[in-house]
Amino acid sequence: MSERNRSLVVAIDGPAGAGKTTLARGLAAALGMPYLNTGAMYRSLAAEALRRGGDPDDGPALAGLARSMRFSMEGDPASLRVEGKPPSDDLATAEVEAVVSTVAGHPEVRAVLRAEQRRLGVGGAVVEGRDIGTVVFPDADLKIFLEADPEERAARRQAERRQGDPALAEALERRDARDARTNPLVPAVDARVVDSTGRDAEDVMAEVLNLVPWREA
Repeated sequence: MSERNRSLVVAIDGPAGAGKTTLARGLAAALGMPYLNTGAMYRSLAAEALRRGGDPDDGPALAGLARSMRFSMEGDPASLRVEGKPPSDDLATAEVEAVVSTVAGHPEVRAVLRAEQRRLGVGGAVVEGRDIGTVVFPDADLKIFLEADPEERAARRQAERRQGDPALAEALERRDARDARTNPLVPAVDARVVDSTGRDAEDVMAEVLNLVPWREA
């Protein structure tokens, strides 16, 4: 990471299928900055709870489990590690999708993981999620709210996540509905709203790069 970007925090928020992950990863790579996917933290907790036979409705127990998990930023450039390893491929299963919104909806869980997210990202990072610019890093140097037409978002989700898995598609729809109730998606008042509808990733990236303060010329 360059000295000029060392303490820069960029918040990327938006709904599933808007292109947050593609943008956040690409932006972090372009700037030589760490990349933090906060959704993977909630998914990792949900997957671990399922593995242990935990109750997705037991907020205090889930918060305790979250406290016991080791989250870190490692690699070059740095990205999320859970127990020293990259988030596993099984985080996008129908089983995890079916419970992750319930797990993430508990205030106790959000408090634990919010503190972890701030710890991991405070030294400078591109941070992706649903409430980064409004709650996790309200003082972020740049806040992007990425949106897209609902039909296009749905098509992107199908392309990204096992298009032939009906159970997963159904779980995704239920998760989106629960997420909207638990943690309504609203841009921060000072966020820059970027619409990715009908645009390729490179075009969106170019627009956002022009908004980044302090970056190297």
